Amino acid sequence: MAYTVLARKYRSQTFDDVVGQDPIAKTLKNAIEMGRVAHAYLFTGTRGVGKTTMARILAKALNCLEFDQPTTTPCCKCGSCVAINTGEDIDVIEIDGASNNRVDEIRELRENAIYRPARARYKIYIIDEVHMLTTQAFNALLKTLEEPPEHVKFIFATTEPNKVIATIQSRCQRFDFSNISPKTIAEQLKFILKQEKIKYEEDLILPVARMANGSMRDALSLLDRLISTGEKVLSAKLLEEYLGQPNAEKVHRLIERIADGDAAGTLTAAEDLICTGLGEVQIVDALIESMRDLLVLRSAGKDTDLVILTAEQKERAGALAQKFDAAALIYNITALEKLRWAIRNSDTPRALLDASLLRFALSEHFMNVDELISRVQGGAPAPVKKKVPIETEPAARTSAAPAHPASAAPAVAAQEEPEPQEPWQLTAEPVERRAPAAPADLIEAWPEILAAIGARLGNGTAGLMTGSAPRELKDNVLTIDFPTGNRLQKQMCESNGRADQIAAVVSEHLGRPVRIRFEMIAEPQSEGTNGREKPSGQNRREILNDPAVKTVLLGLDATITGIEEA
Repeated sequence: MAYTVLARKYRSQTFDDVVGQDPIAKTLKNAIEMGRVAHAYLFTGTRGVGKTTMARILAKALNCLEFDQPTTTPCCKCGSCVAINTGEDIDVIEIDGASNNRVDEIRELRENAIYRPARARYKIYIIDEVHMLTTQAFNALLKTLEEPPEHVKFIFATTEPNKVIATIQSRCQRFDFSNISPKTIAEQLKFILKQEKIKYEEDLILPVARMANGSMRDALSLLDRLISTGEKVLSAKLLEEYLGQPNAEKVHRLIERIADGDAAGTLTAAEDLICTGLGEVQIVDALIESMRDLLVLRSAGKDTDLVILTAEQKERAGALAQKFDAAALIYNITALEKLRWAIRNSDTPRALLDASLLRFALSEHFMNVDELISRVQGGAPAPVKKKVPIETEPAARTSAAPAHPASAAPAVAAQEEPEPQEPWQLTAEPVERRAPAAPADLIEAWPEILAAIGARLGNGTAGLMTGSAPRELKDNVLTIDFPTGNRLQKQMCESNGRADQIAAVVSEHLGRPVRIRFEMIAEPQSEGTNGREKPSGQNRREILNDPAVKTVLLGLDATITGIEEA
């Protein structure tokens, strides 16, 4: 006798046997009991979730010969039920919409629909993949579908309901079949393996259920492949050898090396996965899936039901999740998603993969915003992406600033950081540009002074001064102009004592104490703007005005070299 695949052998036969679609089964049973069966149904959902199976069960329930009327419990033994199961019943016509999509075939269907069934109560048309019908074929079906003979029922099934024209959908009762949960699939797989008297390891079931992506038929097909290996005991090792799944232990080890900041170990663990025959994209997908589990465990705790893992796997993953914070995992997942697309179009995918993994592993060398704010404000370091680093002296960069010359006059007091405002509504009014009154030698030496500021105060402060120019030196007060587009840089130079530090460097260069005053250069307004129109580069200025961005620039003596929109 020919072998019957598991997907056919264990196909649901009654409404009570249906797996994962209980609401739809209950609704159809109630409709039969109340005598309110519609003349047309539209079953939608992804492949392998039970659309055609449910259509056959409904057909058996309507036409079972063991009962005098439609029943919710067809016998599955009478001639009608058996023929429907095999797709050979003369009164239940199954049509493949992909190969019978022309208008002529639908016209033939319409002409045959007027004849009564040969032996059953109803003539039932089951059209699978109905979205493949042409627009002309749909239109030919409209009138019959709206007012069919009383002995005709239509059941349409499709994986792409958006391609079914609205006039067809409005004439049907639509049922959306949901993806079957991995937990439900796993229970069904265990039941089938028990019925088949096949031994298995517990670690095998959940990965297969997850690989099915909500499709029971896909899960049974995968299980058939594993059984075909001939192994006496189905183990998780078969997933790697025969289904191309990444080794879960090796993926876990790779994430552990990332969490520990072990650069060499990270590259070695990645090499172990590559040597098993996996491609870079498969490794990225495995990391995304695993880090998603860690993110859920980190956010919802080990007792959550949102991750599909065994008790032992959940315990190990929970311990590993504590080495990350949620922000780091979110960043890693989004970065890996971008990496996947980059790898697909790259001639050097391995280099991209290694570089990204090292970036994750060495992320402790990058300071997150919470820690930076804490250090700038003189507090204890905030938690970082991985284990907390050795505590450093707060505000180390600020304390390293050079002392003012003893003979220098007091510099202008640092201004308080202004409250956030729209950049074109700041209260400080720019002054009109006037001819420079500064000494010529000062103007000529200004690049040299900016270089001295960079050497003494850091490249970040020098970067803030980019575009500035001395305008006037009067009564030991040096006025420095900023272009209108550099308003944020001007404000940052005036805050946190930077004005004092800049004055000290300039005083040392000039050989006499000076104070610093920063002003904006007024630029003519465009006609009709009334000073309220948002200038060009608005998005850039809004980003630069963000408090977190300001903190990063100030705390790290950093300069912005470019802004990339996500």
